[in-house]
Formats: sequence, structure tokens, C-alpha cells
Amino acid sequence: MTEPNAADTGALSPATINAADPLERMALAKHEFGEHGGVNMSIEASTTFTVLTAETMPEIFKGALTPEKGGCYLYGRNFNPTVYALGRQLAAMERTEAAYCTASGLGAIVPTIMQLCDAGDHVVSSNAIYGGTFAAMHDYLPKKTGVTTSFVPIDDLDAVRAAVTDRTRLIYTETVSNPTLVVSDLPALSEIAHEAGVPLVVDNTFSPLLITPTDHGADIVAHSLTKFVNGASDIIAGAVCASAEFIASLMDLHTGSLMLLGPTMDPKIAHEVSLRVPTLAVRMAEHCRRTQAFAERLEAMGAAVRYPGLPSHPQHEVMKRMLNPGFGFGGLLTIDFGTAERANRFMETLQNEHSFGFMAVSLGYFETLMSCSGSSTSSELSEEDQRAAGISPGLVRMSVGITGSLEQRWSQLGAALRSAS
Repeated sequence: MTEPNAADTGALSPATINAADPLERMALAKHEFGEHGGVNMSIEASTTFTVLTAETMPEIFKGALTPEKGGCYLYGRNFNPTVYALGRQLAAMERTEAAYCTASGLGAIVPTIMQLCDAGDHVVSSNAIYGGTFAAMHDYLPKKTGVTTSFVPIDDLDAVRAAVTDRTRLIYTETVSNPTLVVSDLPALSEIAHEAGVPLVVDNTFSPLLITPTDHGADIVAHSLTKFVNGASDIIAGAVCASAEFIASLMDLHTGSLMLLGPTMDPKIAHEVSLRVPTLAVRMAEHCRRTQAFAERLEAMGAAVRYPGLPSHPQHEVMKRMLNPGFGFGGLLTIDFGTAERANRFMETLQNEHSFGFMAVSLGYFETLMSCSGSSTSSELSEEDQRAAGISPGLVRMSVGITGSLEQRWSQLGAALRSAS
């Protein structure tokens, strides 16, 4: 039946939203019990939902009854109870009123941009972002919708401010950029955005729990749940965390970008991800601990390593000011070998001779994943755009895993570096 108590499906309570620590917020979020008293919530696998009275159906289609208003569900592409419950967990993590989950990270990001923009509108974006997001803004949206984007160095606040026009509808950035690990000064960017009367939209995929963007002025937070949040490289998923009003607009029957474009998360996927969210804090702390140790040792060896936890990183102090306590500076580092040949030799040695991780795209896996970004996850950028973003042909992005012992993995990493050098 689709008429449960509205409190079971509504936005987070003020107490949950206002808790200072993200772990406390997640603990305060409503726990879902299974249908028969199980400690894990049940999977609501229905694509459509029954109403108790015929008069209810028109009220749902008019928007008068929703999960927030009357607890009514309509159809799986609109709202699903299991997916909705995962959204509550993520909203608690990101200190937003609501969240909803999608079939992929891009399935969250592109509809968010389209919901904020009309034909002919404008976006200001970091020039160092995930290649798929760059392609959506640089190629797809201008061709299909007339929405254009100005790409600027996000650490150049004057350039960001100068790029804003009267048609700008949002400023977009990644908390920590993919793959160059540029850290966004979120308080400063939010000030620029709000002076212009537009929201700051932040992709927080690289730093879940480490940084809470809304604490620093962000309005909308997106995630590729495929990465650290899920942690097993077996599920593609995404999420948008925002005000209850914005989430409702995304699901509007007439103009909602999620509702009408249909990047729907399967409830079985939502159930699996929800079981991994409680371990995220433990996993992130270990990813950070190992990456910090490797970065310090690599720098001591003279490697061209970049990691926000190193004082040599240009935005080390910026990130330090934004960090939540108890974690660290993230689970990714980069090493610049100058040429693709040297970078490939390094990765092949690690994988094929030392069984140290895998040459593969993506990140946030329990094993180390490494790729040469210019020819893989940033290949959508032209050579000129790659240079502008600081991506050299020999830049290796490494997502540091948590298997084996730290010392065992370091001995392998150090040996491969010496071989590549």
C-alpha cells in the first residue's frame, strides 16, 4: 500500500541535520528495519504501488500526495522506498535535508545541471574535472540544450568571479579534482556563487566524510557512489544531496530531470550500497592513512608526487581548514613520470611483477587502482585542455587500496618506482 505514515519517508529532522559530526548525523538517521523484523531493511522490488482508494491516484499525479506529503508512492522511476532510505543515509552524511540516488554519478550530475539551467543558460566550472563531466558540459549540453560552460582554474578565484555572467545559473566544482587533486576553496567559491545569486554545486566523490561541502557553503552535493561510498567496484550508482525542495523538483512529473530522463537506481542496488555505508568511515580512515604514508615516502625519494596531505601541495592549508576530524586528506595521489612510456612501465611493474593493484580506471576500491589519466579518464579533454588542467602525458593517478600490510605494499611501490626511474 502507498499510504504509510509521512514521517517514515520525509526529509531529515532538524536534529539529524544539525548534528555537527557526520558520523553522528548518520547514526541519528532513521534506521530501516526489515519487513519481518530483520536488522537490515527489506528490498521494495515493486515497480508500481497500490492505492487504498481510487481518489488517491489523481492526487498523486497532481503532486498533492508524495512521499513527503502523505507518504504516497507512485512508480519506481519516481520514488522507491528502498532507494529513498539510502538517500536519507547520504543526506545525513552531507548535512542536507534530502537526497535521492541514481543509476550512476553522471546520472546525478547532468540532471542536476539541467534542472538548474534552461536553454541558453551558462555554467562556470572548474577546468580540472572528471572527463565524462567535462564532455557533458563541453560537448553534449551545448549541442543538445544550448547550455554553455566557461572552464576556469578553480583555484584562481578572480578567474571564477570574472567568468560569471547574467546567464550563469551555477558554479560547479569537485572538492578534490579528478585527476589533478586541486582542492577547491569551498567557502570562497560559495561566496562568489551567492553574490551572483546562484548555487554552488560540488562533486564530493573523492572526499566522502572527509569534507562536508555544505558546512562550507555548498548548496548541492553530488556523488558517484560507484567509488568510495560503495567500495567494492561492483556497482555503478550516484546521488544528489540537496534541499527537499530541489530533490522534489528533480522528481516533478512535468519538469523533473530525474523523473523524465529516467536515470533510476534499482532498489536491489540501493539495498547493497546501504549495507556498505556504515563501514565507510573505517575504510576512508585506512585509505587516508596509507596514502599519507606512501606520499611522504615517495616525496622523500624525490618522486613528483602530489597529495593534499603534503605541506608542499598548493592547497594543503585550504583542505586542512575544511577537513572533518578523524580522517585525513584522501585516498588518492598522483605521480608524474613525464612521459606515458615511463608511466606505463611503472604501472606494469606494479601489477605484473608485484601483484600490487590493477591497471584500471575508477577508484575507491579495496585494491589499488592506477591509470594514466591523460589517455584514460581524462581522454575526453583535448591536449590543450589537458595542459590547461595540469594533466601531463605521464601523470599516474593512484587510488590506494587497503589490502595487505602497509609495509608490504610500500616495498612493492618503492621497488617499482626505482625500476621506472
